[in-house]
Amino acid sequence: MSRLLISAAHKSSGKTTITLGLCAALADRGLAVQPFKKGPDYIDPMWLGQASGRPCHNLDFYCMSHAEILSTVGQYSADADISLIEGNKGLYDGLDLDGSNSNAALAKLTQSPVILVLDARGMTRGIAPLILGYQAFDPDIRIAGVILNQLGGSRHEAKLRSVIEHYTDVRVIGGVHRHPELEIIERHLGLIPSNEEDASTSRIRQIREIISGEVDLDALLTVADSSPLQYEPISAVATATADRVRIAIAQDTAFGFYYPDDLIALEQAGAELVRINTLADTSLPDVDGLFIGGGFPETQMQALSANVAMREQVRAAIANGLPAYAECGGLMYLCRSLRWQGQHYEMTGVIPADCVMHERPQGRGYVRLRETAAMPWAGPRPAGEIAAHEFHYSALENITEPLTFAYDVMRGTGVDGDHDGIVINNLLASYTHMRDTRQHHWARRFVDYARRCRG
Repeated sequence: MSRLLISAAHKSSGKTTITLGLCAALADRGLAVQPFKKGPDYIDPMWLGQASGRPCHNLDFYCMSHAEILSTVGQYSADADISLIEGNKGLYDGLDLDGSNSNAALAKLTQSPVILVLDARGMTRGIAPLILGYQAFDPDIRIAGVILNQLGGSRHEAKLRSVIEHYTDVRVIGGVHRHPELEIIERHLGLIPSNEEDASTSRIRQIREIISGEVDLDALLTVADSSPLQYEPISAVATATADRVRIAIAQDTAFGFYYPDDLIALEQAGAELVRINTLADTSLPDVDGLFIGGGFPETQMQALSANVAMREQVRAAIANGLPAYAECGGLMYLCRSLRWQGQHYEMTGVIPADCVMHERPQGRGYVRLRETAAMPWAGPRPAGEIAAHEFHYSALENITEPLTFAYDVMRGTGVDGDHDGIVINNLLASYTHMRDTRQHHWARRFVDYARRCRG
C-alpha cells in the first residue's frame, strides 16, 4: 500500500498542478493511482480524479474521525499501486495551534512520507534553512523529498540542487520550470472545474508530459511508503432492491460539486441516481426525489434562465411535494433570480428571494449546525451539532415571505448569519455543504425521506 503526501511550504506553491501531473504520469505508466485530497474541496478532486482515472476522495479532520480517515485511505487504496494525498495550504498550517488538523498530522496518521513542493522563485541559498526548518519543526514527519517549482532555468535549478545537496539530506525529486501550460485558469473558488474546461483532457496531457520530463518518477516511487495500514473496513448499508428510489441529480457545467463518498452513500441507501442536465434537458424524468449540488450557476445563468421548460418543471415538481435537496449553487438556482456582474436573469422562483453575487465571500470555511424542529428528514439524527462547510460569494436579498429554517447556525454564516436550510414543502435548500460521514449520514436520511414521501 504505497503512498505519499504532497504538501507545500505555503499556499499557491503549485502543488495541485504538480499532483495532477504526477497522477497522470504514473497512470500513464500503467499504475493504478488512487488520489485523495485533504480538507473540504470539490474542484481539485475533479481534476485529480480525471488525471488518475479513479475518483478522488476527501480526508477531513473536521468532519471525520481518525478511524474513518484511515478506513477511507485503506479501503480505496487496497487495489491501487500507489496513493497520492494532496494536502491543503502549507505542511504545518491548520485551524488549531497544536497542528492537530494540519497536513503534517495527516501524514502522521496515515504514515505517509511527505514530498514538499517548493515555489523556488527568487530563491538560491535560502532554500536550505527553509528545508532544515521544516525538518526540525517536527522530527516525526518524514520529508522524503522536494520538488522545486517555478524554476527560472537550468542554471537556477543547478544552484538549488547544489545548495540542497550540500546543506541537507533531503532528496530533490524534481525541478519544474516555469511553463505557461502548467497554469490552470482560476476563479473565485480556486481552479476552474474540469467539467467546465472543454480542453481538460488535452490540458492534463500537457501537464503530464511536463511533469514526466522534469520529475524523477522512479525516485518518487522509491520513497513511497509501502507499509500496510491498520483500518476498519467501511460498512455498507444493505437495502432491498424493491425499496430503491429514483433520485434525479443535476450534473452539468452549472452543477458539479459532489463528493464521491456521498454518491456512493446515496446508492448504498437505495437510490438510483438519474443524471439530468439543467441547461439542456427540457423535462424532469419520473423520479422520487431531486438533488441539486453546488457549482457555478452564475457562469451559466443565461443558459439556465433560457431553459424555461426545465425551470418550470423544477418549480412545479417542488410545489407538488417532490422531495428535493439543494446545496449552495442549487439554492441559488431555486431562487427567484440571480444577479452577477451587472447581469440579471430569472431562475426557478421556488425560494422567494433574489440571489446576488458579491466581490467578497459571504460565507467561508467550516460550519457547525444544530437542527431545528422544522427539519423535514427523520432520524437517525446526528448526535449534537453537525460539522460541515460553506464557501459562497452570493447572498439572498429581497426576501418577500417569511422563511422556515432547518438549522440554527452555531458557527458560520448560512443564509442570514443565524440560520440555514430553507424548508419549503419537501425541499431542503442550504448554503452548507454536507459530508456523509459517521457523524451524520445525511444521504441515508434523504433517501429514506424520499421513500416515505413516495409511500
